[in-house]
Amino acid sequence: MSELVSLTKDGEIGVITINNPPVNALSPGVPEGIDASIAEVQQDDSVKGAVIIGGGRTFIAGADIKEFGKITSGEKGPDAVSMHDALKRIEDCPKPVVAAIHGTAFGGGLEYAMACHYRVAVASAQVGQPEVKLGIIPGGEGTQRLPRLAGVIKAMEMCTRGNPVKAADALESGILDKIVEGDLLEGAIAFAREMVAKGGTPPKTCDRTDKLGDEETNAPIFAAARDMAKKKARGFMAPLKAIDAIEAATKLPFDEGCEKEQEIFTECLFSDQSKGLIHVFFSERTVRKIPDVPPDTPTMDIKQAAIIGAGTMGGGIAMTYVNSGIPVLLKEVKQEFLDKGLATIKKNYEISMKRGRFTKEDVDRFMGMITPTLTYDGFENADIVVEAAFENLDLKKEIFAELDKVCKPEAILASNTSTLDIDAMAAATSRPQQVIGHHFFSPANVMRLLEIVRGKETSKEVIATSMALARKLRKVAVLVGNCRGFVANRMAGPYGREALFLLDEGATPQQVDEALMKFGMPMGVFRMYDLAGIDVLWHVRQEAIKEEPIPEGQRVSKIGDRLYELGRYGQKTGAGYYKYEEGDRTPIPDPEVDKIIEECAKEAEIERRKIDDSEIVERTIYALVNEAAKILEEGFALRACDIDIVFIYGYGFPPYRGGPMWYASTVGLKKVYDRICDFQKEFGEAFWQPSELLKRLAEEGKTFEDYDQGR
Repeated sequence: MSELVSLTKDGEIGVITINNPPVNALSPGVPEGIDASIAEVQQDDSVKGAVIIGGGRTFIAGADIKEFGKITSGEKGPDAVSMHDALKRIEDCPKPVVAAIHGTAFGGGLEYAMACHYRVAVASAQVGQPEVKLGIIPGGEGTQRLPRLAGVIKAMEMCTRGNPVKAADALESGILDKIVEGDLLEGAIAFAREMVAKGGTPPKTCDRTDKLGDEETNAPIFAAARDMAKKKARGFMAPLKAIDAIEAATKLPFDEGCEKEQEIFTECLFSDQSKGLIHVFFSERTVRKIPDVPPDTPTMDIKQAAIIGAGTMGGGIAMTYVNSGIPVLLKEVKQEFLDKGLATIKKNYEISMKRGRFTKEDVDRFMGMITPTLTYDGFENADIVVEAAFENLDLKKEIFAELDKVCKPEAILASNTSTLDIDAMAAATSRPQQVIGHHFFSPANVMRLLEIVRGKETSKEVIATSMALARKLRKVAVLVGNCRGFVANRMAGPYGREALFLLDEGATPQQVDEALMKFGMPMGVFRMYDLAGIDVLWHVRQEAIKEEPIPEGQRVSKIGDRLYELGRYGQKTGAGYYKYEEGDRTPIPDPEVDKIIEECAKEAEIERRKIDDSEIVERTIYALVNEAAKILEEGFALRACDIDIVFIYGYGFPPYRGGPMWYASTVGLKKVYDRICDFQKEFGEAFWQPSELLKRLAEEGKTFEDYDQGR
């Protein structure tokens, strides 16, 4: 029928094959090709039934996401009606149409499959409605057909979480009719012949109502689902909208339900949340591209890793490696530290077992892949060594000098430092080209970001290997430059600074945290500090002061130091910026902290005042945006979208806001710049000097996306 869709015959069965590599997305031409093929099947008397199958590695992995941007920009009109008609023509075909699924049937792919009369799949196939992750709902009648096949509860689970469903689960739920063993096409054709022989009118999904329930039964189900969505996806609009659309399927006739779905889909598609999440989707793919490191750069095969330090970070990094099938040597300086680290790793795995993520066999295998050691024996076999020792530059330089002596020449020497100079560590070796930063975020086995820090002599091969390794470790890797704090922690500095200054000036820890959580942050600054450890932050601060002493007369909040002096280290001691009951991480506001804040403000001669939530959000968020713009103009980040990904995956910046740079652009860079100038007048030059890049873009009426596109 076209280059993208072909129609062939196997006896009396028409075979419609989609050939739009790599994932058979529903790009322009594919829906039209399927539609034309169905029309020919219907008109050809020699064809008694049809199979729709994907060529290559998958069925239809979904819509072409670039098309959504064309719709919202006005470049093309919504094609919802044409898709509705195309799906209706499949469903109305008097000859049985079978969807044959391998790989994935996601989004529009599953919607096409559900419009077919039957669905068969290989055991390895997956189906899903992941649209919610782009801030939208299924727009091809997925919220109307899915509950008819799988029931209301399963449909809500799939549409509100967006996670893939394996073939066995899909069969049990009623989404699939059969799992094919052996060749998929042969099995699908045989199944189609059975359905032809069976005779009668093929069943239409739109006519099914037996799994939709009634209003009385459904009411508590929808209420519980909305409560769950508000808790699990706080601030996200799309999950709640998906529930609304599924509820419409249970209350309205099919065609009216489809109209309601389209209304909700359009509302979501044109929302700032969807635009932000689509920006994140493309940014995740953009950060893999490094201008001076070609895609064909040779990479090493990492088969054996070694880790220095079995503390919180080292243990989490060890878990990350073994979870991905890479055995590790785990080194400590004392047996008691090693024993404690291994016990923590085992405890973490036991928690995962209870949650059903791993089996006992998995955990036994993972623990068996960790070889504890107090020496460097075996390090000569390591392809990569990750140093995760205490955050002290002199100590790290000593370790790198030792590694230089014991590791093979081609081994990658990586530091997990969060702030310190990678080049200083590289200078302690005879192989600076092999030294790189691999900054994991805590807990390392959970957090998805890996900041890969490029030293001035780091080789392209080491960078390419690091980027490839990150994907194997299931991390989102972003290449950054070597400045103090790199990107994430350098940005977090002004963010935390303003939060502390706001305490001095009149806010409380809970007010600051609640304002930021309403904005969408997963936790506020002071909950984060209590979790990280006030003692840890104090030591990092002392290291920073050693390298860059605080200028005389510069404003400094003393609150963190005072808590450290009192032994209030956060959750680990049951007291920090909040109090904590034993065994409970729920923060409890503490009047003692309020007194400490007031004392610090008095000593600094700061008159406290009433502070509103909007000031809290603007001062903290605009401070980090301004710093990020400086990082960008100084060349320590490749693109603004790299910064967005770093802060989303490193600090939990709300993805539906697109990241701090995207968010600033949606507010308007002129407005952000003007507000920063206001803060500069009010609070002085030292901290609020506007970024020259931000100033230029604001004056030119441009966005950070414009900056990225112009590079």
